[in-house]
Amino acid sequence: MSDLPGFIAVETGDDDSLPLAIAWALPDGRIKHTLIQPDDTWLDDELSALGSYSREELDSLGVSPLDVIRELENDHFSTTMYTAGVNDDEAALSRLFDTYGMDPFIELAPADSLYNDISANEWARARGELFGELGFEPLKPEEEVQVMLMLHQRLRGDDPSSVE
Repeated sequence: MSDLPGFIAVETGDDDSLPLAIAWALPDGRIKHTLIQPDDTWLDDELSALGSYSREELDSLGVSPLDVIRELENDHFSTTMYTAGVNDDEAALSRLFDTYGMDPFIELAPADSLYNDISANEWARARGELFGELGFEPLKPEEEVQVMLMLHQRLRGDDPSSVE
């Protein structure tokens, strides 16, 4: 099988640009994911915008934004990555990079743009159906990336369980 596209998803807090967790696919189909320790400059107060996470949980289980950037750079420097939510993920990634005065080294594109033979609406419907089949939640970045990978394999005919 050829290399798979770089799919990426970012879970954000209540303000839609506060990155809390991130996941991306490697060319071989493995998925990296982690919680992100919020930078102090991101938070107005201790309880703001952390979604379902506590500050303690993010601090103890997450990694620093700089470590996320370094790992992403090692895996996908100067590439296009595909996402189900370009605007939300762009805002969250911009916040990561802006913290260190860096320009993003990846470009985001809609995942549905990989497929010329189906419309964006058909892709979204198939994505939603796959979430239902797997019992996954679209808000969890590692599950979002897994669904995009599986859907890609189905649409490309690489998935033996595909019944299309």
